[in-house]
Amino acid sequence: MKNILKQIFFLTTLLVVFASCKKDENKNYFEGGTAPVLKASSTTPLVLLIANKDNQALSFTWTNPNYQFNTGPSSQDVTYTLQFDTTGANFTNPKIGEKSIPKDLATAITVKDLNTLLLGMGLLENMPHNMEIRVKSNITNSNVPLYSNVIKIIITPYLDVVYPVPAKLYITGSASPASWMGGGDPENVSQRFTKVSSSKFELTIVLSANNSMLFVPVYGDWNNKYGFTGSNNANNVNGDSFKPDGGDIKTPAVTKSYKITVDFKTGKYTVE
Repeated sequence: MKNILKQIFFLTTLLVVFASCKKDENKNYFEGGTAPVLKASSTTPLVLLIANKDNQALSFTWTNPNYQFNTGPSSQDVTYTLQFDTTGANFTNPKIGEKSIPKDLATAITVKDLNTLLLGMGLLENMPHNMEIRVKSNITNSNVPLYSNVIKIIITPYLDVVYPVPAKLYITGSASPASWMGGGDPENVSQRFTKVSSSKFELTIVLSANNSMLFVPVYGDWNNKYGFTGSNNANNVNGDSFKPDGGDIKTPAVTKSYKITVDFKTGKYTVE
């Protein structure tokens, strides 16, 4: 009887071990991959020009990272991200520039798109910037990214604006302390904005509630006014879009001091 029980126990153990081995064989284990090798069409200093905005600026190719599993090469989707950062930042910039490329092993970027990407990183236009570029590969629903070699290129972006930037800018209107300007009126410097960047103007001034204002580049000249893109006084009082010869801009419901920011790069203004 004891011998029979021993044999039964031995057979049961074998079955459990065999089943366990079969189960492990069915698991899909990640076994690694090879970091992609990135190449660029050019690494010479690049000056972006608005006249060439529709032309190709750069093209990139990279090798397949060949993600491997115990069952063989990956059959899952691989996504790629082309990353741009300034030299020395080591791709830690909160505003890192990125371009996603699902599955492909190559991409090209136009002058305009590259310029937009760089300006979106907060880089100044008309200045050369030492850039580093790499590609990141990853498998869908995985946390095992691979990073390529880093390519270095000096790139100079251009000022891309919605409207030409004037030399000066003034506020006028019933909401302003000097009210509406008149032709031939002497310049009221208290109504003049300060140019804080190549495309942006700021002015802190008291605005009277629920009245109107406009922006003008030449004091006393109504031929080049800027106003709301919609009908008169239909704007968001905290900020909106503007355009040449636009409608009157309505001010907030409380009379007090506000900071007005007008940005010709975006074609938008804010009232804070």
